[in-house]
Amino acid sequence: WYKSKFANLNEQAARSTEAIRASREEIHEYRRQLQARTIEIEGLRGANESLERQILELEERHSAEVASYQDSIGQLENDLRNTKSEMARHLREYQDLLNVKMALDIEIAAYRKLLEGEETRFSTSGLSISGLNPPPNPAYLLPPRILSSTTSKVSSTGLSFKKEEEEEE
Repeated sequence: WYKSKFANLNEQAARSTEAIRASREEIHEYRRQLQARTIEIEGLRGANESLERQILELEERHSAEVASYQDSIGQLENDLRNTKSEMARHLREYQDLLNVKMALDIEIAAYRKLLEGEETRFSTSGLSISGLNPPPNPAYLLPPRILSSTTSKVSSTGLSFKKEEEEEE
């Protein structure tokens, strides 16, 4: 009985020793895996920190670019406003010059008409002054429809011309 128990215990001890050895190998494998995972985690933490720094740098660069673009937009809007006001000023000046030109064209036409009337009067009285006066400049001649329309526009605005003096004579 003693020998069978002893053999039984030896067998159990061998199995236990084998189990302990297997457990130790398993623990050793788990420790190795734990170290590998720890090293992997540290590597990933370093990569994560690097990526977070890159994100911060990109956000700062993006913010700087946005501010730069906003400044550019503000500057362009100011330039646009200045250009619009300058265009409006040039348009007013152009309108003023056009009004002066129209008035001068009408006045030239009125003086031409007066001169033609004087030439007609001199030619009917027997004197010809055509030798004294050169022929009228064709650049100052206006077509009758332009003259009549500009005369009506100017007279409707209340401008007075030598036409009244001509009628008095």
